Amino acid sequence: MDGFSWIHPALFAVGAVAGFVDAIAGGGGLLTVPALLAAGLPPQVALGTNKFQSSCGTALATWNYARSGLIDLGRWIPGIVATFGAAVGGAWVVTLIDPSQLRRAIPIALGVIAVYTALKPDLGSTQRPARLSATPFGILMGLLLGFYDGFLGPGTGSFWMVACVLLHGLDLRGATGVTKAMNLTSNLASLGFFLAAGKVDFLIGALMAAGQLIGAYFGSHLAIRNGARVIRPVFLTVVFALAIKLAWDAFSP
Repeated sequence: MDGFSWIHPALFAVGAVAGFVDAIAGGGGLLTVPALLAAGLPPQVALGTNKFQSSCGTALATWNYARSGLIDLGRWIPGIVATFGAAVGGAWVVTLIDPSQLRRAIPIALGVIAVYTALKPDLGSTQRPARLSATPFGILMGLLLGFYDGFLGPGTGSFWMVACVLLHGLDLRGATGVTKAMNLTSNLASLGFFLAAGKVDFLIGALMAAGQLIGAYFGSHLAIRNGARVIRPVFLTVVFALAIKLAWDAFSP
């Protein structure tokens, strides 16, 4: 795009809203990727630019969760390393294998998560005994979900959230904090591939990143203050919307 037009403030606003939602429950890509495509960016550039701008908001949200004491980053270093390495592997494998068949399974899995969460109103309301401690949990889920995020990606944050609650016993605030840290890790790994390929529009990315930072600041602080009361409805809305959108993409003619 040459020159300034109405699309620039619109992209800034989309970045801000997406950053707000993403800091609470993930799913900001539901807004930002269509906006980037509507702005006329080629698909690969839109995806690379999306990774760039979303990583900025996720980094700020992660910092806010860590500063509030909801993430002890030192405990999660093994999981972060596993997530980064697996995401790089997933991004490489997707250049060799067509993931189209897997696309049809993802909305089904997300639908199950959404229904299960809706039927369990106390899920994540309080911390519970962990089935797996931080190191084995972080490594196991980092390898699985890091690879998935590099290979395909949609719904990664939702899978991390539910895994943190069910396997590591975190409440929704703590689960959101860990999810942000792991999402940031795999996003940076994927972003490296897009940067190397020259598939990032830095002007548009910086514009949306500014919005992301504003939205992430307010979204993360709102989630930290209010916990499950805010996170749960936003999480359910995002997961249902993502499941419907992905099902439409996968099964429509």
